[in-house]
Amino acid sequence: MGKRDELIEKYAEDLKSKCGMEPDMDLLTKVTIGCGPAIYNADSSTVASSQPGELETVKEKFLVKKLGLADGPELMDAIHAVIETYGQSERNKYRAVVYYMLTKHFGKEAVYG
Repeated sequence: MGKRDELIEKYAEDLKSKCGMEPDMDLLTKVTIGCGPAIYNADSSTVASSQPGELETVKEKFLVKKLGLADGPELMDAIHAVIETYGQSERNKYRAVVYYMLTKHFGKEAVYG
């Protein structure tokens, strides 16, 4: 099993145990691959949810640019809802897990078709 596969397993476990959802492994794999090399870096593999600039980056780079959503207050609301689901006190909020939940939230699975 490669490093990426190990990370995908870790992300799937987070979705089950911390977020209470059964992951779609095919979509989770595609979202993880879409994150590119960021998943291998300790800093970029997680989302610093307490930093407004980081949440703005998630909104601009992922929701608007990648998923093609129109900018609006509902985007930040969705990010906050996902962070709440993951757990505010959860120190490591993995980027791939956050992106996966946002993709599901907006029904944009087709982007990874």
